[in-house]
Amino acid sequence: MMDYKKAIRIGLTVALTLSAISVAAFDVAAQDKAEVKPVNEKSSGRDPFKKFQPVIKPSRGAATKLEPPSIQVRIERYRAQKVAAANAHVAAPKPTTALLLSEVQVTGIFRTPRGWSAMVEATPLSPKLSYVVYPGESFFDGQLVAIEEGRLVFRRDSVWTDGRREKSVELKPLRVPSPVEAMTSNQAAAKASPADASAAAAAKPGAPEKQ
Repeated sequence: MMDYKKAIRIGLTVALTLSAISVAAFDVAAQDKAEVKPVNEKSSGRDPFKKFQPVIKPSRGAATKLEPPSIQVRIERYRAQKVAAANAHVAAPKPTTALLLSEVQVTGIFRTPRGWSAMVEATPLSPKLSYVVYPGESFFDGQLVAIEEGRLVFRRDSVWTDGRREKSVELKPLRVPSPVEAMTSNQAAAKASPADASAAAAAKPGAPEKQ
């Protein structure tokens, strides 16, 4: 009877030992499988212990500023917009919308009941045309923001080939007249001076005296 119990005890001990060894071997195999990944297997997520590095897209070349179309193309576009506005019975755009900021010169600044106004001259047109503008007037590549005494303040819009848009401030001073323009202006003022009117009045014959 004692041998039978001893045999049962030894059998249980051996079974428990083998079971423990199997469990330990399974844990080691699972750990090795988790640590060793195939070379071609993609990771399902980012390693939280690795420093984040932003993805840098390959550059396709340096971006450049878009050049505006020629003055002829801009004028034709303005004419088409004017016809479309007339057909829609809305206000037509002003001719300054076809001009670049580099194509206008400030020839005069005035104070009006509406506030400050300015006279700008379109340099690429022949004959040269002048336009009266107020703050808020639009140009092809910008807008008139403010009129100050002696200069105009513009906002220039620049467009790049990568779609980026930049805004900058551009100042245009009042143009100083050339010597020829100053001489012509002085001559015109002299012709309309009060001295000429007085001389003309003195040359008229007086009223006849009473007999």
